[in-house]
Amino acid sequence: MGEILFLAHRVPFPPDRGDKIRSHHLLQELARLAPVHVGTFGETEEDMAHKDELRRIAKTHALVERSRPLALSGVQALVSGKPVSLTAFDVGALRRFVAKTLTNHSIETIFVFSGQMGQYVPEDFTGRVVTDLCDVDSAKFEAYARAGERPWLNRREARLVGKEEARVVRRSETTLLVSEAEADLLRARMRDLAGSRIRSLGNGIDADFFDPARVDSQSDLDEGEDPQLVFTGQMDYAPNVAAARWVIENVMPALRKQHARARFHVVGRAPTAALRKHHGENGVRVWGEVPDVRPYLKSADLVIAPLLIARGVQNKVLEAMAMARPIVLTPEAATGIDAVDGEHFAVAFAEPETFLAKIESMLRNPGRSRKIGAAARQFVIDTKSWDAVLSPLASIVGRERTSRDAA
Repeated sequence: MGEILFLAHRVPFPPDRGDKIRSHHLLQELARLAPVHVGTFGETEEDMAHKDELRRIAKTHALVERSRPLALSGVQALVSGKPVSLTAFDVGALRRFVAKTLTNHSIETIFVFSGQMGQYVPEDFTGRVVTDLCDVDSAKFEAYARAGERPWLNRREARLVGKEEARVVRRSETTLLVSEAEADLLRARMRDLAGSRIRSLGNGIDADFFDPARVDSQSDLDEGEDPQLVFTGQMDYAPNVAAARWVIENVMPALRKQHARARFHVVGRAPTAALRKHHGENGVRVWGEVPDVRPYLKSADLVIAPLLIARGVQNKVLEAMAMARPIVLTPEAATGIDAVDGEHFAVAFAEPETFLAKIESMLRNPGRSRKIGAAARQFVIDTKSWDAVLSPLASIVGRERTSRDAA
């Protein structure tokens, strides 16, 4: 049986942010099925320190440092007529690793994680290509442009990334998206699929790890009787920044009129200056990176996910559900999670009065909120374990799935 070459735009260790969580579990599952070779990038000293993890799971690996400034990638992309997001991940060292691996090993399948990495699949490779796009990035860039964020540049990126997505779909035997909604969106955008298959493969959650019984509460959030709202995520990611600022500007002033000491906790690494400047203002606390997000979730009266732009399944929502927290979220943040509004979470449109009313309703009914949180955790346990979610992967890459070793 042949081997698998796994290409990912970020090293899948540690699994502590959305894309790394997904790529980490995909890599683990693929390594159960066949010998795996891994080509990936690191951007920080912490990223580059994970060679031992790659060595343990992969037959061979290349962890390439990606240090080209984004501004330089932008200039090169404009000159070459390519998308910035592809140019930023175009590195000769990884191309050499791919060529060497295909020459020296019997590679049956190239598994591409994220659209930036499709450029590394040689045209003359005759084996199976499986691409996990996760989300439809071209649609994301269109949304950025509509929101007024660098509209010319994002319209350009949307157009060029859309062309690359079409090329990747035609090149791949199977193209994966994180939800059926994203899969349908991609199908609608592809005029000629040329026989390619587009299907969804969802995100999972480790409900044993995200278990409120396994962690202590966060003492700072337990102080006082007024409500503690928590929002988690990578806080230099534009949709997360926009969501947090929307709450700060549109929800907290009104909420504090009813609950004078209500607090909004922004928890996640690399908060931007635009967020940090609000720390201490109107009940806002910007924590930055924390050792463990679980105590903050456990101690929240409400978790909120007011995303205005969202693609795919939000891990932050699954994590809060696993922690048995009541969540108020926008329809965008609920996309791809087949839970029931009013039973597993509370959906509200991103309109200040509507969102605030939903928050107030949950706060006025603590018994109902606890019931929703308990139902959310049970939903995750029943339907969102990684083992269950990834069970189709073996057939996608042409393998038989064996039972998981309990060790």
